[in-house]
Amino acid sequence: MLICDEYLTPTSLEEAFAAMACHRGECRIVAGATDLLPWAREGRAGDVEIPTLIDVSKIPELHERRADGKRVRLGAATPIQRFLDDPALAAALPAMPRCAVWFADDQIRESATIGGNIVNASPAGDGIPPLMAHDAVVELAARRNGSIVRRKVPLVQFITGPGTTTLAPDELLVAIECDALAGYGGSFEKVGHRRSLVISIVCLAVLVQLDGAGRGFEDVRLAIGGIGPVPRRLTAVESFLGQGAVTAARLEQAAAMPVELVASRTRQAYRRDIVRGFMLRGLIDAVRAAGGGTLTPDLARDLEAVYA
Repeated sequence: MLICDEYLTPTSLEEAFAAMACHRGECRIVAGATDLLPWAREGRAGDVEIPTLIDVSKIPELHERRADGKRVRLGAATPIQRFLDDPALAAALPAMPRCAVWFADDQIRESATIGGNIVNASPAGDGIPPLMAHDAVVELAARRNGSIVRRKVPLVQFITGPGTTTLAPDELLVAIECDALAGYGGSFEKVGHRRSLVISIVCLAVLVQLDGAGRGFEDVRLAIGGIGPVPRRLTAVESFLGQGAVTAARLEQAAAMPVELVASRTRQAYRRDIVRGFMLRGLIDAVRAAGGGTLTPDLARDLEAVYA
């Protein structure tokens, strides 16, 4: 059983930091709280008591959503469901709608937040690879010497290990900022034991931009989770594919490159097979999405040849 003695709902950052200071060492921050019971249950027996829960979901700043032609800003309490029903976010973050579809069910998506997904720092957190591919940075805030101070950390540096981040005990994750990539083709691949309500064994985000002729790569962004202690960008594969032609041979070579990066403690052979297949399918789907259904006949044949 999970026991909570006090449940606080601050409506501003000032109130949240005051509550954190008052209950230092005896509180837990929640927003959607969808991972709270699994956290309490995991590896524990008997009752788990949290003296104070501080629910930050009522703070307006944490629900900010803004997308222009260059940047996206997401309040940390943005529900995962917004990536499906907000057209501006869906256009600016091309891999996130498919990621959101895979993210549990409708009720949980409406409660679960993108900030919580990041702060939990699961090696297989679904929302992390797409945001890494968008060069995301996280904005952290704390109250020190009577003022609220903020700092920004690249997402690839923020997560330091399974369940661990650079977040200080007196800090809150307040926002995520990343590149807006409207016009890119996006794909998200995930596998687990069930289609929904599932922890990923492997998840992959793919973003591609084709050149003006629609025959080569102008930009490629790839990030993967579930194969090691932290999600990661596949920079070597990006460099290999970038500024090059889209051919069956190149896609097959690229798909094989991350296979040896699998460093999970379990099911390594299975994950290696999945990684190669996901890379092929993700790249093909993203290229097709980037082409808007108007790929040249020879490029379409090359994509089909990958599966021949």
